[in-house]
Amino acid sequence: MVPPALPSGFAFSQSSLQDYSDCPRRFELRYLQHLQWPAVEAEPVLDNERRQQEGQFFHRLVQQHVIGVPAEKLAQLASTPNLRRWWENYLGVDFNLSGYAKYTEMTLSAPLGGYRLLAKYDLLAVQTGKAIILDWKTYAKRQRNEWMAARLQTRVYRALLVQAGAYLNGGKPFEPEQVEITYWYADFPSEPARFPYNAAQFKREGDALVKLVGDISTAAEFPKTDDEKKCAYCVYRSYCERGVTAGEGEDLEAEFAEPDINLEQIQEIAF
Repeated sequence: MVPPALPSGFAFSQSSLQDYSDCPRRFELRYLQHLQWPAVEAEPVLDNERRQQEGQFFHRLVQQHVIGVPAEKLAQLASTPNLRRWWENYLGVDFNLSGYAKYTEMTLSAPLGGYRLLAKYDLLAVQTGKAIILDWKTYAKRQRNEWMAARLQTRVYRALLVQAGAYLNGGKPFEPEQVEITYWYADFPSEPARFPYNAAQFKREGDALVKLVGDISTAAEFPKTDDEKKCAYCVYRSYCERGVTAGEGEDLEAEFAEPDINLEQIQEIAF
């Protein structure tokens, strides 16, 4: 069977690139065959689904707060123990963004290897010559910094902001050294993970992204991962005959599904 070709207008995201890096077969099933499969990602099912829904709602609360909705009004919407705790933790932190312009739920796009690369940022805080990417995480456990540093999200978000963020900086592209990303963990408010950037990383990781897209676009086959531990958190594990039991939600290290990106509302970048 000839694998489906990558459509010419395909838009990559950190999630799709991460899926391919974790398991090429998962990328094929999800993005090329668009296969819907009912396996759950983690156990216990209801707890995991509830936490994901709460995480998405927390992101919405923060977005509304950033654009000016009073905190006391939003607090009334934090109707579960998790949401109340996360909201109180968020309000109790000084993110040191005084004087920064804040852009919430901003989507950027740029060409990458003949395709497009998209990223939707929880919060971009910008002042002249400085840009901070803030990303909210509602993981049940605090992820290792080494693991976060290696994620495609960290590499994609910083590189794309350098490539596509000039219009936020008076028409001048940000230098890599002017960009950083901080992951803030709602359940571990005093333990953020901060990752500065530099020109060497931008070159190295940019080249790696181009190569990754090239590998995907020219792939003749999409094999299953050799690391079967990843299958415990994959919805396709039963389809691939890699087990039927989901991994424990507390140990889940996969990203929550990205919100749908409206291509009509993306800031287009000219090169």
